[in-house]
Amino acid sequence: MKRLLLTTFALATFAIQAQDVPFNCDYNAYLFQYNDVYAIDLASGNSYVTAENITEGNINAAGYNSADGYIWGSLSSPSKTLVRIGKNFTTTTYYIPELPNGNRYIGDVSLDGVYYLKSGGTTYYKIDVHPESANYGEYMATENLSQGISIHDWAFNAADGNLYTVEKNTNILYRIDPSNGVVQSLGEVPILSGLNYTYGAVYFDVSGRFYVSANQTGTIYVIQSVQDLDGTNAIDSNLFAFGPSSASNDGARCPTAPVPQEICDNGIDDDGDGLIDCEDPSCSGYGNCEVIEPPTSSANNGGLESNNRLSDVINKRNYNRTKTNYSFNRTLAPRVDKTTAYGQRNADASIVLEDFIPLETIQEEYVIESTPEDLINITNATEVYAVDYIKEETSIASILALKTENGVYEHTKYICDRLLGGELISVSTIDINEQTFIKSLIKNPDGTVEFVLSLSAKVISNESEFAVESHWNLDQYEENITYYNFQIWSNSIDDLYLLGEEVLNLLNVEKPITEYNNSTPPTVFVRKGAYVNGALDLEIINTNQTEEITFDAGIRTTETNEVTTMTDVIDLQGDYITNVTIETGNLFDIGFRIGDGIATPDDLFMSDGPWGIDDSQEGTTVQEYIVSPNTEVFETDQFPVERNVHLEASTNTYVAAYRALTPRFQAVDVSEYSSFALEARGTGNLEITFVRQSIDAWEDQYRQTIALTDDFQEFVVPLDNASLNDVVTIVFTMISESGSLETKEMDLQQLRFSNESVLAVDAFETESTTLRNYPNPFTSSTTIQLPLMASNIKIEVYDMLGRVVDQKDIQPHSSNQAISYSAPQLVTGMYVYRITDDQQRTYTGRFMIK
Repeated sequence: MKRLLLTTFALATFAIQAQDVPFNCDYNAYLFQYNDVYAIDLASGNSYVTAENITEGNINAAGYNSADGYIWGSLSSPSKTLVRIGKNFTTTTYYIPELPNGNRYIGDVSLDGVYYLKSGGTTYYKIDVHPESANYGEYMATENLSQGISIHDWAFNAADGNLYTVEKNTNILYRIDPSNGVVQSLGEVPILSGLNYTYGAVYFDVSGRFYVSANQTGTIYVIQSVQDLDGTNAIDSNLFAFGPSSASNDGARCPTAPVPQEICDNGIDDDGDGLIDCEDPSCSGYGNCEVIEPPTSSANNGGLESNNRLSDVINKRNYNRTKTNYSFNRTLAPRVDKTTAYGQRNADASIVLEDFIPLETIQEEYVIESTPEDLINITNATEVYAVDYIKEETSIASILALKTENGVYEHTKYICDRLLGGELISVSTIDINEQTFIKSLIKNPDGTVEFVLSLSAKVISNESEFAVESHWNLDQYEENITYYNFQIWSNSIDDLYLLGEEVLNLLNVEKPITEYNNSTPPTVFVRKGAYVNGALDLEIINTNQTEEITFDAGIRTTETNEVTTMTDVIDLQGDYITNVTIETGNLFDIGFRIGDGIATPDDLFMSDGPWGIDDSQEGTTVQEYIVSPNTEVFETDQFPVERNVHLEASTNTYVAAYRALTPRFQAVDVSEYSSFALEARGTGNLEITFVRQSIDAWEDQYRQTIALTDDFQEFVVPLDNASLNDVVTIVFTMISESGSLETKEMDLQQLRFSNESVLAVDAFETESTTLRNYPNPFTSSTTIQLPLMASNIKIEVYDMLGRVVDQKDIQPHSSNQAISYSAPQLVTGMYVYRITDDQQRTYTGRFMIK
């Protein structure tokens, strides 16, 4: 959907030549940070710079004047000066001698053209800014509030003509009667309860909804219909959006302009931000929408979010976790307790990652260690330490701390999930210790939502000080030096703020932080995307009306191929949301960057489920391993397992190739398919194991065996009763049957889950009577139950290609209704049998030999 922005802007550098014209009540909110101006879409929280350095001094106490259509503000310099701002960001100044010299940071304009502004204390000033007044731009009066309140902005409500504000620390909503300065408490705002933020920018819409922005986090909250509150009835408040943070924050907006609202149960993107119903933060806690505080992912699963260089080793790490039935058991994890040494500098000046972990900071009930130790040796981390914060037996936050000695840690949490079912809901800023960092809101593929912050510290000044950096793009970090890296995520923006603040405080205890080098977030970014049939489908969010961006990519068609590059230009036409398809051709992985060449670009990485080889046994040597693209197109009703594999090895035990169905070894439901088909050739028997997430023991996984020959054959492996609703990976194993060194080879092509018929079953499909046998599976013999008494039984056994592998005459048991079948030396796998009795009655059945 194209965003409707009813204002056009000129660059500030042309302001002198532009005509001084009014805004005339457009839909944007305007945020003033120092002397820069941002336009904010309250519905999404997205913002972009509309003008920079428009005045000599900093602007504060900004308010929209409905009487003349301009925005008015108070300047830090020249002293006692107000400024009028037009829609092209031209300015006119007014010197008011009656004003004090101090900073005036609270201000708004009534509908009848009176500018109310104040600083601390109870005194406020009224300036006539009605264009039809003979005293336009002149001082009117000095008055006092009926009580002192600690506030940082106020706004007029067009629905009742009163001023409204929220006090810091108490989070109390106040109504102020502009005619006499009487202050009325309307109660604590529930959504703000327990918070300690500065609310430096507040706004109204035409319906009397009051929007409150927190300086530190940029979170925008909404209070419904404040004109109906009397101090005794309940306040209806909620999250609304996640906007930009600022140390200096002031807002202005036309109070009679509407703000699009998301209706939370109609399946429509009502406010045009690309988020539908419960996806939208403004629906948090409304109707059937859950409050945005779901469980977070454990740090034990983190740290491997991006980097094509490490695809093979990451794949092997995840395969080994699956093969050894590894799972992180939170109940057995050691607890991390706060000691008397917490927050104290180490006497020997040693740096230990555990010393930088906040404790008792976010009202957690307890903290557990969740260190993914297997990140060592497969990433550039030399030390790793991680914790999960637990409340009501749910993980509410995690920190992954890593030491690296050759540059920053190579993986960031937000890089690749967007092409694997995740979404980047928003990216903006968060101010911690008066420094601006990038924060992002991520929706994971499993539906959980996390707020994410990353920062790194390097030692400077002869190892006596820390310098802290935070960048969206990894290439902005210095190379070949030591970093202490912190990835922090939480289900609450407020907990993210507290954890980030405490990490910085603990770093500062060990070595004083004397430098910060932080980047701005990208203004154009990919919200979500997917790789489908040789193309990337992307949803691009464009927060600053960029017309076009450049797409630069590095692509590998298979795991064993080299990287090739491609460049393209994407036309956005200034639209807020653009859905594009980029033809890439078949690929294994892709890393790409989009940007306009001016603002911070966005980086992404995507990998398909990778192939890997298990040659971990002593006595196993791989001679050749090649992954190649598919040569044929899959049918639309099939689930393809892309790319072909060739493996040649010598072993006296076993060698295996494996293919994860997703790059993170996530479970995939393939239970709708009745068979697994492939073309294959090679030496001897090939065991195919379908590894399910819900099955712990390796020996209990569903498996089938096929016999390979020198020539390619089509195999259709039945999946009857396998319940494959959570397959993680498929393993193809060749075993040295003699136990001595043997050369093994496999060529596997066109692998797919399908509903293709098994050949042997097709041959018997007209025979309706099906027999059962016990035990099944069996090793050497089984008993088959007959439906009727019979004698002179003939049995024929077929493999899955319809070939007869055994036939014999068998006498039934004394009951004449059961026979015992002893199998010759058949390979492990599924077989179909047909029984004919002396009355020429025919029955069929299946058994598995293990």
